[in-house]
This record gives sequence, C-alpha cells and structure tokens, in this order.
Amino acid sequence: MSALIHPSAVIEDGAQIGEGAKIGPFCHVGPQVVLGEGCELISHVVVAGMTTIGPRTRIYPFASLGHPPQDLKYRGEASTLSIGSDCMIREGVTMNPGTAGGGLTTTVGNSCAFLANSHVGHDCHVGDSVVFSNNVMLAGHCTVGNYAIIGGGAAVIQFARVGAHAFVGGLSGLENDCIPYGMVLGNRAYLSGLNIIGLQRRGFSREDIHALRRAYRLLFAPEGTLMERVEDVAAEFDAHKGVQEILDFIREGGKRSICTPRGTPAAG
Repeated sequence: MSALIHPSAVIEDGAQIGEGAKIGPFCHVGPQVVLGEGCELISHVVVAGMTTIGPRTRIYPFASLGHPPQDLKYRGEASTLSIGSDCMIREGVTMNPGTAGGGLTTTVGNSCAFLANSHVGHDCHVGDSVVFSNNVMLAGHCTVGNYAIIGGGAAVIQFARVGAHAFVGGLSGLENDCIPYGMVLGNRAYLSGLNIIGLQRRGFSREDIHALRRAYRLLFAPEGTLMERVEDVAAEFDAHKGVQEILDFIREGGKRSICTPRGTPAAG
C-alpha cells in the first residue's frame, strides 16, 4: 500500500515517505525528512530539517519537529533529529535537532509517549519507552534513560541526566542528576526514594526491589562520602545488575551533581 497524502499537505521534493504512511491535511514535510513505514501525521504537523522518524510513529496536530535549535549559539550547522518507531507524539510537541556544541544530533528511542506541549531540546538523548506528560520541558544536552517517566509541567535543566526507570514528579524542577530507579519531587527537586510503583508495574521481582531498597539506604546513609559508600555497595551487591546500574551512573558522573534526599548535600 502506498502512502496516503491529503491534497492540502505539502511534501517537498526529496522527502522520503515510507510505505503505508498517512499524511493528513495541512501538514508540511521538508525535503530532507525521512518518514518510516506506517507513520501517521494527523493534521497540521510540520517536520523540518534532517529529521528521521521510525515506523508507525503517530504525530498529532501542531507538533513541530526538526526546526532549528532554540540555542543562541546555533549558526546553521547541519544537524539531525532521529525519532524511533512506535512513538506517540501529541499536540503541540516540539523537538529540536543538535548543535555543534553537543554532537550535532538529538535522538529519541522507540515506543515513547510525548504528551501535549512537551519539549525535547537540542542535543538530548532520550531512551526507549519513555513517557513525558503534558508540558514537560527538557532543556538541551539532557539524557533520559529507558522507561523513565517525567510528570506534567516538570522542568529538567540543561546537561542533567535522568536514569533508567526513574520518575520525576509533576511540576518538579530538576537541576541535578536523578539516579536510575530513583524518584524525585519538588522544586528544586530532591530524591524521595525509589520508583517502586514503576518497578512493580514492569515486573521486577520482590527480591530485586528489596535489594535496590537496601542499596539505596546504604548509598545515602550519613556515614562517609558518597564515593566511599559506592564502593561498599559495589562489594555487597557485585552480582546485582540493577544496583550496579545505579553505581555505574554515579561513577560516570556528568556536569550536574547527583540529586540526593532532602537534608543531604548534593553529591558532586
């Protein structure tokens, strides 16, 4: 089945439209865009720049994907936006390509959901099965791990990292890194525990959850430095994949400190 394109849509020469794609009324697809098989642009969607969208992704009205980054240092350098398969991109969502200062690419994984008016800034890297609720603001150069959920109206500062399976509460202002499996709340956000509900929903065993809870308590205990506690936890949980994922995240570091529980200094 060939693509179904509404007569009012504008598809510029050079655009690659996959088999079975549907492009609704008043959409605009730029000359360097690649749409995968079965993609659907409902109506009034604009896809610009060097943007690639994977198969079966569905995009709702007034989404704007691939326009130049909202970065005053951007000078028109060629950069890309890559969106995976089976994503849901709701009304008014914006996503920007990369810049020379961040690797020239923005990437979004598979099976993600971006609810109305959420934003993915330039040079961000978003994993698979991530959920952005309405009005989430992800600044430039951020990294979001697989299965993370960011609640409505939350803002994530540039260069911050959100670990896999983490939960950022609605209206939170996150200015530090959130560990994998962690849950952060508030403005400015603090680490309030582990994302237990998310872990249960994804089928983590009781034993895994207990191990993660114990490791969390040890990591953020008052004794010693964070890096000393990291090595202690590493020794005790050397065979536990989830705990090691948290430890790797902390060791890797970034431009931001690690978000810690309330009353505990942020860990640099």
